Amino acid sequence: MGVITVSEECATTVSPDRMYKALVVDAHNLVLKLKMKEVTSADIIEGVAGEVGCVRVTNFAEGNPVKYLKHRIDSVDKNKMCKLSLIEGDLLFNKIDKVVYTLKFEASSDGGCVVKISTEVHVKDGQDLDDATVQTAQNKEVEYYKVVAAHLLANPDFYA
Repeated sequence: MGVITVSEECATTVSPDRMYKALVVDAHNLVLKLKMKEVTSADIIEGVAGEVGCVRVTNFAEGNPVKYLKHRIDSVDKNKMCKLSLIEGDLLFNKIDKVVYTLKFEASSDGGCVVKISTEVHVKDGQDLDDATVQTAQNKEVEYYKVVAAHLLANPDFYA
């Protein structure tokens, strides 16, 4: 088994607290507001939203290449860092064992934050997966974070 790791940053003028709440604590609700055509449901099926052990299932609309994804929060800390795993889904699970995401929400001098994203894709023995595929998926995540930031800027009371 090999591990492919990619990292990216997303800078925004939204505070770390608000971005953290939007992307970790209330992600299952916000994704429905922002991706209505692509996502049909997002539910907490185990644990408490935003806490270690929380498991969230996201179901996608018909015609989407992915039908569902199941994520689990593995760790959180007071410094706005979260580690979560993609533990199930129909996206490349014939080639991968799991995907581990580390999100760090670091304050920036302008009152906003830099979201640092590291993704580790654990490839099954005997399977081949190229870095470009992983980077493309990471880029989609970063684009979503930008959509979230724009939404929070347009709605300053959200997660205030």
